[in-house]
Amino acid sequence: MPALAILLSLLGLIPFIVCGLGALAPDTGTAAFMLSAFIGYAALILTFAGATHWGFELQAPQEDRFIRRARLGIPIASLLAGWLALLLPLLAPAWVALLLLIAAYVAAILLEQQAARGSLLPGHYLWLRWAFTVVALAMLVTVLTLRLLGQTVNI
Repeated sequence: MPALAILLSLLGLIPFIVCGLGALAPDTGTAAFMLSAFIGYAALILTFAGATHWGFELQAPQEDRFIRRARLGIPIASLLAGWLALLLPLLAPAWVALLLLIAAYVAAILLEQQAARGSLLPGHYLWLRWAFTVVALAMLVTVLTLRLLGQTVNI
């Protein structure tokens, strides 16, 4: 795995951590703003991760029609889940968007794990995705849990 990809992935976790902790701030205005930023960033990263499969397909097209369609269609599902997560706080409590993002991240990594078993993904890519996803999911679950419990964090 290129060192730059690892570095950029690590840097990409900073907004998860900062916005996640900010979403737990005792000041309700700050917490609301940071929760919106947290949900937005999580939605964007979900879409970005899904889009890499387009790159894999365009770089090495699959002969199998089902696999080709899956590699192009599943990222659209990530995009729609991310978009819905952005809209949900306008229609429902923000925790619903967090639940959707958690489910989407779990589904995405499990699908990628399955694709790697079929040699459709480079092994080093999957390692990086698991590492990133574990941290992202930890923050999503932490924010969801602590907000539902009414807990705050003094930073």
